Amino acid sequence: MPEPSAAEVPPASSVIQSISPPAARPFVLITAILGSAMGFLDGSVVALAIAAIRDDLGASLIQAQWISNSYMLLLSALVLIGGAAGDVFGVRLIFAAGVLVFTIASLLCAVAPDAQTLIILRALQGFGAAFMVPGSLALIAKSYPPAQRGAAIGTWAAAASMAAALGPFLGGMLLAVGDAWLWRLIFAINGPIGVVTLILLLTRVPPDRPPSNRRLDYVGACLATLSLGLIAWGLTAFGLPPTLRLLPPGGWIMAGLLAGVLFVAWEKRASAPMVKLELFASSAFTGANIYTLILFFAFNGVLFFLPMTLISAWAIPEWQVSLLLLPLSVFIASLSGWAGRQADRQGPRMLLTTGAILVGLSFALLSLTMPLMTLWRISFPILAIMGLGMGLLVSPLSTAIMQAVPDEDSGLASGVNNAVARAAGLMAIAGLGAVAGLVFAAVAPDASAQYGAIVHATQTAGDLQRIAATNMAFQVVAAISSAACFGAAAIAWLTQPGWKRSAAS
Repeated sequence: MPEPSAAEVPPASSVIQSISPPAARPFVLITAILGSAMGFLDGSVVALAIAAIRDDLGASLIQAQWISNSYMLLLSALVLIGGAAGDVFGVRLIFAAGVLVFTIASLLCAVAPDAQTLIILRALQGFGAAFMVPGSLALIAKSYPPAQRGAAIGTWAAAASMAAALGPFLGGMLLAVGDAWLWRLIFAINGPIGVVTLILLLTRVPPDRPPSNRRLDYVGACLATLSLGLIAWGLTAFGLPPTLRLLPPGGWIMAGLLAGVLFVAWEKRASAPMVKLELFASSAFTGANIYTLILFFAFNGVLFFLPMTLISAWAIPEWQVSLLLLPLSVFIASLSGWAGRQADRQGPRMLLTTGAILVGLSFALLSLTMPLMTLWRISFPILAIMGLGMGLLVSPLSTAIMQAVPDEDSGLASGVNNAVARAAGLMAIAGLGAVAGLVFAAVAPDASAQYGAIVHATQTAGDLQRIAATNMAFQVVAAISSAACFGAAAIAWLTQPGWKRSAAS
């Protein structure tokens, strides 16, 4: 994709330099919210629809896993390139391309005739999302002045997270009362949303002019994609039968790490590196990404294994499980704007630290109370504490990333942070899955192959043992995640600017 020539660049008055005209900013925010909401909705709702998809398409368990994994694999492997491409070719252009690909892929997913086709189309969705997701935040960062950026990011985070939390509930209700084929509507809804997003983006948001001396580092892009892709495949391969792995999972991961080493070596000598390694000389930028890795490792691990535990061991219906996430959306929606403004004025240290401590406390309490199996009087209030913590930290974390880099690198910074967050989720599901499986097998060795199986009755000793083993497996997962959150809080306190530093700047 060539860069625009001088004749193709709009007049400076209509071009997003570091900020956009005030009249265009509401449309910037709307398009960013709609685009990112599609990506968030897709990841959360599809997880609840997997059973209906298997039933309608006759998919095997492995195929069902890859209906989710193919999306995450492409997204995590390419999101770094998506962020860098926005800095090279223009954020609006790359964001629009990502929305277009994602929308087309979504409509094709809605009419997929079989599981194999759906897996391929989900990978295409992930490809589009890799350019759409980082572009939404970078568009805000390039369009709002620093004094207003935190509040705008807070509004974006609140709206997108509200959609992400309400989506599973509405999807669960739809699947509970309708036929199995209704899962197709989950993908089809992205069609009109994507069309509206593109119309607003191309008619109401002025294009940005990327620096004329920036070029995309194609060698670095290939090495980064190869590294993240191999590591992601290695992690997901733990759940595959040995005959489908080709290499042991550790072999794929080692190959990915080797590609990562080659990537760093190339970036040190490249004339126009995709990732400016000097950005990591900033303790705030490095610390914010380490915080993201640790915090979202814990968060994704708990949110993956908690629904499985409640559905398989406690026999809770899917739509009720989805209600447990409503406090998360309420707190993020109500607190993100305020938290973003506080991060602008006082620095993100206190909010990131406090948020991680609250999330860690919530996970510790979940670990202690799981054997009580009391959903609404105990588990629900504990999850509300998690929601409060996430409401305090989501917006300041995005602000911390954007404040730690120059404006011209905002797309790259967003891509790096998104890649870290996605990698954290993959590592959590793979690593904590291995731990949970070992714990389950130790408590219920005779039922080790039945981890995650739905319990329809609890009269037999075998059922009771399986329930106890499932609860114990989640207790260990939650305890590890709690410790990780407290570690993230320490990282934030040591690396992020507080009010004194912020005031001095």
